[in-house]
Amino acid sequence: MAALPDTPGAFAHSPPRLLEAAPLPPPPVWTVPEYFLLEEIAQRKFEYLDGQIYSMSGGTSNHSEIKVNLVFELGRRLRDSDCWMRDSDMRLKVNQQRYVYPDLSVVCGHAQLEDNATTLTNPTVVVEVASASTSGYDRATKLHFYRSLPSVQAYLIIDQGQILAELHSRSDSGWLWQTFSELSDYVPLEALGCRIALADIYRGITFTGA
Repeated sequence: MAALPDTPGAFAHSPPRLLEAAPLPPPPVWTVPEYFLLEEIAQRKFEYLDGQIYSMSGGTSNHSEIKVNLVFELGRRLRDSDCWMRDSDMRLKVNQQRYVYPDLSVVCGHAQLEDNATTLTNPTVVVEVASASTSGYDRATKLHFYRSLPSVQAYLIIDQGQILAELHSRSDSGWLWQTFSELSDYVPLEALGCRIALADIYRGITFTGA
C-alpha cells in the first residue's frame, strides 16, 4: 500500500481512495424443520418468513394490558359459542414458508392443528396489538398474510399508543376497512356474533405524554 501524503493540500485534486468494507455474508436460509428445532432448543418464539427467522421481542405494559382486556371481554362473549381463543403462544401457519405468532386468534368450529398441535391453520379472527415499531409490519405485511387465509373473516388491529382500532372484515364484495377512535365506539366482530367497546379494550390504559 502506498504511503499517504502528509503535506497540506495533497488531496486537493485527488482525494484518497477509501478502503471498501468487505460485504457481509448473506443471512443463512433456514428450512422449516430447522426452524421448528431451533424453537424447541432455544425455548423461544421466532417468526419464520421465507427461510429467515426473526426473534419475538417482549411487549410493553400497554401491550400486555390490552391483550388481557381483550381476552377477558372476548372470553365472556364466546363462553357459550363454538369459538375458542388462542393466545400468542399459538403459532399460525400462513403457508409452507411463513409462520407467525399473532397476539390473539380465535377459531370457530374445529381447530385444524399441525406440528404436534403447536400450529393453527384455520383462524377465524386474528388480533394484533400494534406499537410504533410494529405498525408497518402489522398494518401491511401481516394484513396481506391474514387476508390470504381463506378461514380468516376479520383482522383486528389495536393501537397501543393511542385510542385506535382498525378492523378488516371479509365480505361478499371484498374486504371492508373500518376505523374506530372514540371510547364510545363499538367494534363489530360479526364473524364471532359479538361487539366490543373501545372503552373495554382500553380500560386502565394510560398513554405517555397524555
